[in-house]
Amino acid sequence: MDLFQYDFMLRALVGALVIGLAAPALGIYLVQRRLALIGDGIGHVALTGVGAGLLLNRAPVLVAVITATLGAIVVELVRSRGRTSGDLALALLFYGGIAGGVLLVGLSDASSASLNAYLFGSLITTSVADLITIGVLGVVILVAMVALRPALFAVCHDEEYARVSGLPVRALNLLIAVGTAWTVTIAMRAVGVLLISALMVVPVATAQQVTRGFRGTMFAAMALGLFAAGSGVWVAAMADTAPGASVVLLAIGSFLAVALVAAARRALGRRVRPVVAPALEPDEHEVVLR
Repeated sequence: MDLFQYDFMLRALVGALVIGLAAPALGIYLVQRRLALIGDGIGHVALTGVGAGLLLNRAPVLVAVITATLGAIVVELVRSRGRTSGDLALALLFYGGIAGGVLLVGLSDASSASLNAYLFGSLITTSVADLITIGVLGVVILVAMVALRPALFAVCHDEEYARVSGLPVRALNLLIAVGTAWTVTIAMRAVGVLLISALMVVPVATAQQVTRGFRGTMFAAMALGLFAAGSGVWVAAMADTAPGASVVLLAIGSFLAVALVAAARRALGRRVRPVVAPALEPDEHEVVLR
């Protein structure tokens, strides 16, 4: 039986594909800034928004978007002013966010199943309104991350140099923070709060195994995210498994497969050519990641 003949499965697939593209497009900047785990922290803040939405009987996803955006802006302002370390800010997000979410969900009339749907993802319950939110925010994130790639990379690679070059560093940092909040919020429907960072980071780590330039890594990561999201939903539909876990495990499986192939190629190259060739120089429009 073709499960994708049902509307709820089609909504799940479309939502997963949008998230699979958007999450790595933003995640590459977090990896470049060594903030790979910030998605978890903001995800916990978003959980507080979900709890507030359930308590107030409002759309949980929309309230989570607003809450996560405000939390991301506060953390970025605190980090940029240097009043506390990035680790401390993340710790406050982790513990305060998840505690607030659990407290508010407990005060509402929602069942534990509602909380689990946001902790571990529940793509098959994606409504039309959720899909519209995912689609709109996903397109905005994609356009911003791709169109502003040179400026965003400059800020992530060397913030002081970017400031001297005349780039609006604070505005770009806030854009990354808000984009992270939006990505985390829409990704809750696919993989859940506890697995969000995996979808943002693992495709990027996989692409880094086989690409050299930032642009190539970005688009390869987006392709890998798209593959993991689409294949994960299909596997979940066929094997009756959790969609979020299926997506993440496929992403991790892709990383392991690519890493093994890349290691084998390097080992074979050393045996065939004992003398290491000089590294290629980047062209004027591309910066080498590694």
